[in-house]
Amino acid sequence: MKKQFLFTLLFLGLSFIGYSQQKISGQVMDQTGQPLPGVNILEKTTNKKASTDFEGKFSFTVASIESSKLVVSYLGFKTIEIAASENVTISLEEEGIGLQEVTVGSRRAKRTVANSAVPVDIINVKDVTTQSGKIEINELLQYVAPSFNANKQSGSDGADHVDPASLRGMGPDQTLVLINGKRRHQSSLINLFGTRGRGNTGTDLNAIPASSIKRIEILRDGAAAQYGSDAISGVINIVLNDNVDELTGAVTYGAYNTNAKGDFPAGTANTPGFRLDQNGNGNSFGKDKKLDGNSSKFSLNYGTKIGSKGGYANFTTEFLNKEKTLRPGFDFRKGFGEAEIFSANFMVNAAIPITDKIEFYAFGGRNYRDTDAYAFTRNDGARVVESIYPGGFTPRITSNIVDNSIAAGFRTNTTSGWKIDLSNTYGKNIFDYRIEGTLNASLEAASPRAFDAGGHSLSQNTTNLDFSKNYDSVLNGMNLAFGAEFRSETFKIFAGELGSYATYDTNGNPIIDPTTQSAPIDPVSGDPRPGGSQGFPGYSPKNVVDKGRTNLSVYADAEFDITKKFLVSTAVRFENYSDFGSTVNGKLASRYKITDNINVRGSVSTGFRAPSLAQIYYNTSFTNFSSSGATEVLLSANDSPVTKAFGIGKLNEEKAINASLGLTFSKGDFTATIDGYMINVKDRIVLTGYFDATSLGLNVDKAQFFTNGVNTKTKGLDMVITWGKTIGSSKFGVTAVGNINDMEISNVKNNGLDSQTFFGERDKAFLLASAPANKFALNLNYGYRFFDAGLAFTRFSEVKLLDYQVYEDVADYGDSFDNQIKEATDTYGAKIVTDLTLGFKLSKSLKLSLGANNLLNIYPDQQDDWVEAGGYWDSVQMGFSGAYYYARLGFKF
Repeated sequence: MKKQFLFTLLFLGLSFIGYSQQKISGQVMDQTGQPLPGVNILEKTTNKKASTDFEGKFSFTVASIESSKLVVSYLGFKTIEIAASENVTISLEEEGIGLQEVTVGSRRAKRTVANSAVPVDIINVKDVTTQSGKIEINELLQYVAPSFNANKQSGSDGADHVDPASLRGMGPDQTLVLINGKRRHQSSLINLFGTRGRGNTGTDLNAIPASSIKRIEILRDGAAAQYGSDAISGVINIVLNDNVDELTGAVTYGAYNTNAKGDFPAGTANTPGFRLDQNGNGNSFGKDKKLDGNSSKFSLNYGTKIGSKGGYANFTTEFLNKEKTLRPGFDFRKGFGEAEIFSANFMVNAAIPITDKIEFYAFGGRNYRDTDAYAFTRNDGARVVESIYPGGFTPRITSNIVDNSIAAGFRTNTTSGWKIDLSNTYGKNIFDYRIEGTLNASLEAASPRAFDAGGHSLSQNTTNLDFSKNYDSVLNGMNLAFGAEFRSETFKIFAGELGSYATYDTNGNPIIDPTTQSAPIDPVSGDPRPGGSQGFPGYSPKNVVDKGRTNLSVYADAEFDITKKFLVSTAVRFENYSDFGSTVNGKLASRYKITDNINVRGSVSTGFRAPSLAQIYYNTSFTNFSSSGATEVLLSANDSPVTKAFGIGKLNEEKAINASLGLTFSKGDFTATIDGYMINVKDRIVLTGYFDATSLGLNVDKAQFFTNGVNTKTKGLDMVITWGKTIGSSKFGVTAVGNINDMEISNVKNNGLDSQTFFGERDKAFLLASAPANKFALNLNYGYRFFDAGLAFTRFSEVKLLDYQVYEDVADYGDSFDNQIKEATDTYGAKIVTDLTLGFKLSKSLKLSLGANNLLNIYPDQQDDWVEAGGYWDSVQMGFSGAYYYARLGFKF
């Protein structure tokens, strides 16, 4: 990687010799003075492209301003051609519809963020990535979107490798993700542990290279009636780059400060003098390090013209190599910290005009990820074979994750004004577990040290046919849209190698008949040696799944400008699933212009989320580690006899009611929005606690299940304030975002089962912790000629979780359950994280950025050895890896 870095620097330096360009910048507004985001700016001579940001601003470089002509186009507005200048203000006049993009949240092309009936964030990814040290999409959105929350997990099996994320405190699977307006497939992983996303699947945003993205649109409103399942909390639409004749990229290097803040007893793993030796067996110590988690990232984006009518193909490649972070952990979790990741991404986005009115488009990509994370430490007992790992060992859960996607379609404008879009989208996620530094204890000294433990996959194919038409002559404007979607999904679990799941007898043969075969006995503890790969037992043929379903939906929506001030939007959608039946959902939204600068808006809708195939069919056996020891647990599939025997019913869709009311203000360089919301979800799917299963004869202690177990009520407030001003050669920018959120569990539907086991106080705390009480961020930016700086303050709210003390004998707490809950409550106080970045334009083509995330090295204040992850902190939204320092060299030719 070092050679690659030096080669890139040399290439950029040689390319710069004799190179000179001029910068064009400006702002695009409608006739009322409202900025227009997402406007296409084309430099006619070279076909260079740019698009406006949330404030309607744009910039790019050309060889000569004097000879440049700009073609400015935007859906619903007249296309114009103007002479270029260094700083230009452009006003567009509303008109017909072309073949360009539509902002999520409305199928009406001329609708802008400022006058929409629902809250939409437009995030210019190029601006964000060049003004911060965040290297993954989840990290970027965590600090710029008001109600977006994500955090790294540790000790959470697959969730160590795929970060769960959510909007407005809902589950990761209650946010729909689109790419270029087309449904994105989810990950095949289902989260079983950790503080966020327990029992949920979700879309892996980090599988999409940041450098391939033009902008991200976040619709913060229920949208199931418009877009279908998963859109209970909102929609994230990722719009890919379409620029041509421009080579851009960056080389980034960074590392974390290992000086963890806290009060750690002498000998604590990963404190000075006791850093885990990663070249050993995971149970020995090595040399101290001042920095770890070293991260190298290389990205490259290039677009080329196809034909002479605006066709293009834009290509992105991105590589990330991030080492582990190791933070203070206990004897039973010496490897506490973030996972190691190697990721290779490729993405393409293309469009080719067939005729003046028909365009073919295609986009897609491939993400390969190789990850490595420590499991819990085995110090002694029947799980340790001393001849292999003297003194114990810490196994590693590694994975190979492959994420493929491709979408293609045709869109056209008919002579009568109808827009028609026919497309097909296919995506597949494969998650393959490989367990390293491990053993199968029942094989004793003959055991291998590594196993292929099997894995799971999810594939999705979606066909869409959409129609829309704008009528300028009806009322003050009307837009009609309707369409249909057919989707098929397949979920699979594939078995690992025999040694990853089998228990062997004293003769080294897999145990088939427990009445005649027995496992070896540990000579120290006298306990039978357990089978399967330690750290993560492999999937056996009994776990194998190959299940699918289909879904057919039709929708219609309409927007009416009743007057120039009053807008009404409606939508209705019917969906039929092959496995659980039909659902109908509707939405009504409105916006009223109180003045030219002030809007009031609101919406009410019903929504749903179909149970994921993983929630229906996933099953496994695993070892759960807590402070009281190891427990063998069976997670039983929803359709299994074991699940039915416990009285757990068939999974049905989650049902939601959404309502929002907001106010927007925009004048000149200042914009402010505030939106209140309410989301009531009925029959929310959760993962139960552990029921006693010793009487089942399945060689497990406990059993748990997925079920429509709780109803929740969430209410909150989102705020976004932006201001930007250019004074002479200085540019100033201020953005403040905030979210206040309150979730309550209104009903636990335990159906006569023990309520504390079904979904007890600890399970409730995990669900509520996924909806932090508030988050506020202030971003300050300054630019002057060759220099720019960014300073960001993000305040994460208090979080309360219940640790494993809740499972102890209540007699230890004076026979008082209330006292036990009090002692088990871990309170992570509110913290402010500071980020700083400094940028230096070395030339018109090169920019060097230096900075720090979490500059002051802030850590959570709660420390406890009873926590879920086995370290001193749970996985809360501010993270547990401390300060991250980085340098980035960006280039553009």
